[in-house]
Amino acid sequence: MTTLEKSVLSAQPFLRGLPDHHLDTLAAICRHVAVPSGRRLFEEDEHAGRFWLIDAGQVVIDTMVLGRGRLVIETLGRSDVVGVSSLLPPPSLWRFGAVTTQPMQAFEFDGRAVRAAYDSDPSLGYELSWRVIGLVVRRLEATHARLIDAYARSGLTP
Repeated sequence: MTTLEKSVLSAQPFLRGLPDHHLDTLAAICRHVAVPSGRRLFEEDEHAGRFWLIDAGQVVIDTMVLGRGRLVIETLGRSDVVGVSSLLPPPSLWRFGAVTTQPMQAFEFDGRAVRAAYDSDPSLGYELSWRVIGLVVRRLEATHARLIDAYARSGLTP
């Protein structure tokens, strides 16, 4: 990884403030990728093997709803993380699907390699676990707000 790419990686909000030695470990096990628009990154209930820190572009998180097809759950863009299920202990499965809706550039990480890095350096696992927990909490809060909004717009009463 070039110095410029490492600098961009360290500026990602998900990794910002990470100690240099942890950043060096992660930089050694990631690669910068370009993914065209319309590419499905993963499908729900399949093995979760990778995650991405989005540098540019857009990804839609979706789910299949019986009788309705794909339902968009969330739209992610620059500085967002997609695919955190790959950081869970095996057997980790995707909880949703994801597809690029704009060409995406991202730092791609192999989940197995990151989990192995956790095992060799528990302080890295601790740091990233707290970051993942914060990410999950923010997404749950956003989902909660969307559900309340959808319920209010539906005109249904409790």
